[in-house]
Amino acid sequence: MPIYEFECKKCGLRFDYLVRASQEEIPCPKCKSKNLRRLISSFAFSSKDAQGNITTSSSGCSSCTSRNCSGCPG
Repeated sequence: MPIYEFECKKCGLRFDYLVRASQEEIPCPKCKSKNLRRLISSFAFSSKDAQGNITTSSSGCSSCTSRNCSGCPG
């Protein structure tokens, strides 16, 4: 079951949702609207280097530090 990122077109809330195969419509958790837009998401992970500093990586742009790729041009 994939986790997708959505944006509500009514209230603007962005949220993640675990989508089940049998589920047809997903409501916004804030306003309950079903007028949603599915966003393009990438995964990311964090770990610690040898000095104990937290490092992050994502499947998207390697130079980007944003947590959300919706504004990414590429």
